[in-house]
Amino acid sequence: NAIYVVFDRATGAAVAVVDGEALTLRRTAATSLLAARHLARPDARNALIIGTGTLAPYMAHAHARACRLERLWIWGRRGEGAQTLAQRLRDEGLPAQAVEDLEVAVRGADVISCATTSTQPIVRGAWIAAGTHLDLVGGFRRGMREADDEAIARARIAVDTYAGALAEAADIVEPLERGVIERAAIVAELAELVSGTCAGRTSASEITCFKSVGTAIADLAAAQLLLEVAR
Repeated sequence: NAIYVVFDRATGAAVAVVDGEALTLRRTAATSLLAARHLARPDARNALIIGTGTLAPYMAHAHARACRLERLWIWGRRGEGAQTLAQRLRDEGLPAQAVEDLEVAVRGADVISCATTSTQPIVRGAWIAAGTHLDLVGGFRRGMREADDEAIARARIAVDTYAGALAEAADIVEPLERGVIERAAIVAELAELVSGTCAGRTSASEITCFKSVGTAIADLAAAQLLLEVAR
């Protein structure tokens, strides 16, 4: 696990030591929360978390803050893992329940958040309903896919950064290389959404997709915020 040491700019002295994994989990979820505020429908009420690993509970809490959720579905390849996570989230006050049928859950979700290390697409574009927001955070290098080409082709796409996503995100790069989508299909990076330079969601029926692979600037911003709170 990475360890971040924060130094005082004026004195050069170390003022804090931060656990890198703990920081990354939180800033990843926070990044998706911020994107969802621009890309998910304001009336989104049903969210689906795909994956039951270390990141999954953070994504669940993030989307619960982004939307006024009435239902929070959890799906994992191992059903017992989904049950365990759903119980944990219920204990933490979220309306979570495990689901077994992924296709049915995808079709009924307003927000779908994938936090897996899958090398093959899990979410099929044919399953996604109009107006859905798709959040892809698990695939951070080439060879990792969470959504199929049809899902990407149907969506209005935003990324955390152009530099990272266009170099490392197979969910974006592979459809680009095969001509499934054009470069113009990636309409914004997160900074442009936040600044208003580029529009997020443009209609209630639009399918939106946010793809993040992580960026050092987000780690820096999270570490600075942590230090300010600690002080």
